[in-house]
Amino acid sequence: MSVKILVINGANLNMLGIREPELYGRRDYKALVEAIETHAARRGVSVTVTQSNSEGEIVGFIQKAYGIFDGIVINAGGYTHTSVVILDALKAVGLPTVEVHLTDIHSREKFRDFSYISLYAEKFIAGKGFDGYLEAIDYLTDRITCK
Repeated sequence: MSVKILVINGANLNMLGIREPELYGRRDYKALVEAIETHAARRGVSVTVTQSNSEGEIVGFIQKAYGIFDGIVINAGGYTHTSVVILDALKAVGLPTVEVHLTDIHSREKFRDFSYISLYAEKFIAGKGFDGYLEAIDYLTDRITCK
């Protein structure tokens, strides 16, 4: 059985390497995608990496995952703290989900303390940079293959 994981990146993640490099580092979005794809290939996992600055498009990614993917890794960016519709989409498709953040959102601005995604996601990983995505892929792979 080949595990299929959808990785969803939200608003402004395409600006990695440019946006607040003191927080997010100097590696760009292409480097993140390469790290995810390389790690998934080593694990024998099929991975699709997406990114959108649009809340509605992110909801579309989630809805289209139903019946195709075995799990979702999501970093919704700023939508983490504002989007009930992304939460509802995750609940609707019912796929195992891991929430990932490059930075430790709980040590930043107070408004980042609340996450709608966390109301559904079964695992939360923050502050580990690119490695957080790799940990999320490992978690989902192990969870799905041990069912």
